[in-house]
Amino acid sequence: MSKHYRIGVMFSTTGPYSVVARSMLNGALLAVAEQVAPGISVEPVVVNPGGDLASYAALSRDLLQSGVRHVVGCYTSSSRKEVIPCFEKHDALLWYPSHYEGFESSNNVIYTGASPNQHVLPLVDHMLAHVGSSAFCIGSNYIWAWENTRIFREAMTARGARVLAERYVPVGDTEIDQVVEAILEARPSFVFNNLIGTSNYAFFRAFRAACNARGIDQPRVIPVASCTLSEPELEEIGTDAVDGHLSCSVYFSSLASPTNEAFTRAYRAAFPEGPSTSADAEASYIAMKLLVLALAEAGTDDVETVKEAATRQHLLAPQGEVHIDPQTLHAHLTPRIGISNAASRFELIVEAPGPVRPDPYLVQSSPRYAVAARNSSLRVVK
Repeated sequence: MSKHYRIGVMFSTTGPYSVVARSMLNGALLAVAEQVAPGISVEPVVVNPGGDLASYAALSRDLLQSGVRHVVGCYTSSSRKEVIPCFEKHDALLWYPSHYEGFESSNNVIYTGASPNQHVLPLVDHMLAHVGSSAFCIGSNYIWAWENTRIFREAMTARGARVLAERYVPVGDTEIDQVVEAILEARPSFVFNNLIGTSNYAFFRAFRAACNARGIDQPRVIPVASCTLSEPELEEIGTDAVDGHLSCSVYFSSLASPTNEAFTRAYRAAFPEGPSTSADAEASYIAMKLLVLALAEAGTDDVETVKEAATRQHLLAPQGEVHIDPQTLHAHLTPRIGISNAASRFELIVEAPGPVRPDPYLVQSSPRYAVAARNSSLRVVK
């Protein structure tokens, strides 16, 4: 007899970062639709916090009190931090599918998005080697941008480079002209961007327009580098400002492999209205795939049993091989850097030779942040 499990799926499909969250929801639902694990059936219980932190906590409590033991969800670090105490109290498991700033470990979270050594450090090395040694940092005013910028700043300093300034704007704020003027006055080698959602799209449009007005070839003279920029967001930026931006990620929809081609084809068929596939959609797809496989092996939704089973799974994901590190409960992932083009897609320029072990506390870097772990070196692909 097949065992039936209700799985929470919690993404803010409305609100300031709804475009990314909708792609994440789609990724999770596609994994459910493709379920092939024998002996079980999975029912997604979808909730939408709308970007409101208090709603994340309340909806998590409702899901767990209803008997749900596993939830795939959250995009922002602030929402993850908001719900972890609830998952620890109810002994449930959050499957967190987003790149993040690291420096966290919880027995009640499995992390399927990139850790700092899988996105920040490779980006620093690339920018210093190929672009320049000074950066202007911008970000949304919450924990992801603060912490990611701190890691970036310390990595830059350890390499003898400089961060000229930092600016933060409220999540969802689109009044960005003062920040743009500050960047143009400072004239950094590049911008390190940790904006999210509507603030991000407004910045790219305003920065390109201001550079054009001054006769500056923005992608060549002051390129923008991010760890969050994805294909659905490129489409939101618009054709006038979409090209020439760098992004360090573990997945791009343009990856040429049979597994990714099958994934993107199935995704387009299931969600013809979009948003497009992205690293965030793939991370939630991976989280749900691994969860289903672990439930099937465990034969129960008991958290400890499922966690142990999850660390034994090896998934051929759209990005390549993925598995969960039993020590940190973070994923082994393959870092890559792409540059955006006029078609709102990324052209791959460098990538690691294979999956990189997660290092959420950057303890494998010696001296601190000065050199990324040796196995995270990227190779030029273009």
